[in-house]
Amino acid sequence: MSFRRGALAATLTTTALVLSACGGDDGGDAPEPDVAEAPEFEAGTTMAEIAERGSITVGTKYDQPGFGLETLDGELEGFDVEVAKIIAAELGIAPEDIQWEQTPSAVREEVIEGGEVDMVVATYTINDERAERITFAGPYYEAGQQIMVAADNDEITGPESFTENPELKVCSVTGSTPADQIEQYLANPSSQLVLFDEYSQCADSLSNGQVDAVTTDNVILLGFVSESDGEFKLVGEQFTEEPYGIGIEKGDVAFCEFINETLADNEEAYVAAWEATAGQIEGTQTPELPEPAECV
Repeated sequence: MSFRRGALAATLTTTALVLSACGGDDGGDAPEPDVAEAPEFEAGTTMAEIAERGSITVGTKYDQPGFGLETLDGELEGFDVEVAKIIAAELGIAPEDIQWEQTPSAVREEVIEGGEVDMVVATYTINDERAERITFAGPYYEAGQQIMVAADNDEITGPESFTENPELKVCSVTGSTPADQIEQYLANPSSQLVLFDEYSQCADSLSNGQVDAVTTDNVILLGFVSESDGEFKLVGEQFTEEPYGIGIEKGDVAFCEFINETLADNEEAYVAAWEATAGQIEGTQTPELPEPAECV
């Protein structure tokens, strides 16, 4: 498995929280998908190009327990990583021939448009604004936004707490849907919302008291909670719906349909991938593969 970090990729912040998350899960590794031998695709398609090349470049995140996390030995693990492997295998690409590109939220559309990656699998919420620039396959998972606070914090009970208490600060990530969604609940967005490139930086800031809360999708937060040794907790209910899609070049309908068909044909591998990664986090439930949206 090779790693390539482009100039656009933010430097990974190695924090005590994330390092503690790298110890591995009790559930073991996800089973490697069966790699197709000499698959044939219509000439001129993205699938044919990737298969002929013999490698694929995938954008993902490196700091999210359960979904995309770089371990101490330099490997990547998580549900997004395994979903990408399932798709690559149908293209005849073995895991060791995947090139991983670190893609924080703020650069995901940019690296797709610039041709730096073939696809992005990175807790990537499908929305209309992003769909103007790229095409989404999927969704392959549906999450919801929630709030994480220190375990002894009883003041914050949900997003409305930030409206009622203008002095409270909440952290999220630049270019993310959660950062946009939380603004409607803030009395003073310019002073209350703290943005970083990566959620590990938000977790650090919560740990040292620089912010009062972190907000993103519940499954991501559950990963941080599970690795915090009781330091963090979730509060309130989820207050958005976040369908995760796979980002590819705008208008590549054939590749989009191939990805959707691949996931539909590999539901057993999809479930196994979840149970070996994000499914190891307390509080998560094994999902059913959502019905895909129309490829456009």
